[in-house]
Amino acid sequence: MDKVFHDTWTPRALGLMRIVLGYLVLAHGTAKLLHVPHQPMFDNLQVFSLIGLAGIIELVGGALLIVGLFTRLTAFILSGEMAFAYFIGHAGAKGNFLVPQLNGGELAVVYCFVFLFMAAAGAGAWSIDAARGKGTVAA
Repeated sequence: MDKVFHDTWTPRALGLMRIVLGYLVLAHGTAKLLHVPHQPMFDNLQVFSLIGLAGIIELVGGALLIVGLFTRLTAFILSGEMAFAYFIGHAGAKGNFLVPQLNGGELAVVYCFVFLFMAAAGAGAWSIDAARGKGTVAA
C-alpha cells in the first residue's frame, strides 16, 4: 500500500473508531445514570459511589469522544477508568488476576489499551480537535 492511501485512510479509521467507542462508552454511562438502556443491576445505583463515578466519566467521556473534543485527555482518563474496572471488578473480585479470559475482564483490558492508543494518536478525522489542529499525530 502506498503512503497516499495511509495518509488518507488512517485519520478516517481513527475517527470512526473514536466515534464508535464514544457511543459504546456513552451507552454505559446512560445505562448507569439515566437507566437507558435499562439494566436492572443499576436500578439502585448511588451517584456518589465508584460505579456512579464511572457512569459520570462514561457519560461525559463518551460525549466528548463522539464529537472529538479534548480526545487525548478524555481517552487517557477512560483508559485509567478501564484499568480500575479490570483490577477492581474483575481481577480482584473474581480471582485469576492474570487471566482475563477466566475473570471476565477481557473487554476492560481491550478498552484500556485502545483508549491508551487513542490518547497517543489523537482524534483522527471528523473531530473538533482536528478542526482546531490537534487531531492526529503526524506520520
